[in-house]
Amino acid sequence: MTYGMQLPIQSQSTLYTEPWETSATPTDLLHIARTADRAGFAYLAACDHVAIPRRLAPAMSTVWYDPVATLAHLAAVTEHVQLLSHVAVVGLRHPLLTAKQYATLDHLSGGRLILGVGAGHVQEEFEALGVDFERRGAVLDETIDALRAALGPDEFPEHHGKLYDFEGLGQRPRPAQERVPLWVGGSSPAAVRRAALKGDGWLPQGDPRDRLPDQIARIRRLREEAAIQGPFTIGAITEPLYVGEPGWEVGRRTISGAPEALAESLRAYGAMGVDQIQVRFRSRSLTELTDQIGAFGEEVGPLLEGGSEGNLSDSLTGSS
Repeated sequence: MTYGMQLPIQSQSTLYTEPWETSATPTDLLHIARTADRAGFAYLAACDHVAIPRRLAPAMSTVWYDPVATLAHLAAVTEHVQLLSHVAVVGLRHPLLTAKQYATLDHLSGGRLILGVGAGHVQEEFEALGVDFERRGAVLDETIDALRAALGPDEFPEHHGKLYDFEGLGQRPRPAQERVPLWVGGSSPAAVRRAALKGDGWLPQGDPRDRLPDQIARIRRLREEAAIQGPFTIGAITEPLYVGEPGWEVGRRTISGAPEALAESLRAYGAMGVDQIQVRFRSRSLTELTDQIGAFGEEVGPLLEGGSEGNLSDSLTGSS
């Protein structure tokens, strides 16, 4: 079971942003990316919103960095960590435009792209860009098919669908990877079905632990019924974490404690069939966050494979 993280700073919803992030700088973001790269994180993720309407700005804020620009910037200062869009609302853009951007990112990063896609939920974004919000699921379905072609090995990709029709148009550079992994985000029945039938992986949107087994079983059943073979990555977003005893109020849902206790709790995801977990750390400063990232990579990450699933240690606090 591998572990990655959604980057702080680049998206600042009030649901998860720490107070120190509001005054953080691009240099801070680079420092976090380098730290995660050294700590053995599998991926760094960036979100996608074009514009936030006034009605949602108090909760979502208007701070949403562009994922392609952000991940390309971080690719230049990291060596191993993969670069995930979590998630790109690809239905807002023509698939050839999306393919050009992400193929270039994969090429420049030496094949480190994971393209995470989702349907989107902000109606005003769709309306401003001239995209039918009510049909966004159908748009995403065809966009995924078009992107499979446009991000494939052919210099002149070809796709003929109801919404998009192209051939004889060359795009280089091609992606460095023969097949760019495409993970589908969302936890609705339609999103889970889309992930199972069209994706290489699933990115749930905060499903609690007790809901994951049924979702995973449905994905496996759908793929078996459709006779789809090949690797498929199941993801999960964990509860907020803090390695060690925080000494400050980290929130009721946060899991904190000794590395062994955190690892034992997180291994429960692996027992469900989860392949990768996305973690987020509570912190009061940049230094505290990078210390947490380093401690997790050094002390918790190596313990995530194997071990018993018995009672959690007394040194673990928080709900799980």
